[in-house]
Amino acid sequence: MKLLLTSAGIKNMSIANALVALLGKPVAEASALVIPTAAYPAGGPAAAWRIVSGRAMSPLCEIGWKSLGLLELTALPSIDAAQWIPIVRETDALLVGGGDPLYLAHWLQQSGVAGVLPSLQDTVWVGVSAGSLVAGPHLGQDLSDWRSPTGSVEALGLVDFGIFPHLDNPNMPEFGLADAERWAAALDVPGYAIDDQTAITVIDGEVAVISEGHWKLFD
Repeated sequence: MKLLLTSAGIKNMSIANALVALLGKPVAEASALVIPTAAYPAGGPAAAWRIVSGRAMSPLCEIGWKSLGLLELTALPSIDAAQWIPIVRETDALLVGGGDPLYLAHWLQQSGVAGVLPSLQDTVWVGVSAGSLVAGPHLGQDLSDWRSPTGSVEALGLVDFGIFPHLDNPNMPEFGLADAERWAAALDVPGYAIDDQTAITVIDGEVAVISEGHWKLFD
């Protein structure tokens, strides 16, 4: 699996070009499935609707995909896996929207999607905020208002670093540099604090930062 981990979606041309490079073809020739699940505890049904309708502040669904489907994680346990796993394996990109990262991590596991991910060699994971955070090894409770029934803060472990999103966003005062430094002090892995004009790509374990803004590595 190839990863494009963003703070706020496809915000600029540098990130857009990185997405095309990961896909290996133009967005207009690529299929995608959007996962809005993280939005429900953070912003409710309206927030999920904004993601899938292309009306969120983080460009994701509205950038001209050839085809676009909805993959709602909470519905999958009640559906025969044969109805959705082949579609996931055939799609070019998984668009994982923002919201509550612990809720998202929980349902990625409960739905069975997490178990399918290792087989997706050519699929591009496009994360936004929480959708990027869950790629790390674990999550801090301080970035989530939702609590797992088991108390778990484990994430997917697709990468061996953490992400602190929305760095210095004036509308999100809880994501300042001092907050990032406190977050990083509690990590046992490297951490990237990235602003909304920055993304991280990961291909075969090789990490690159794509930015028209600013970011900081805590190593």
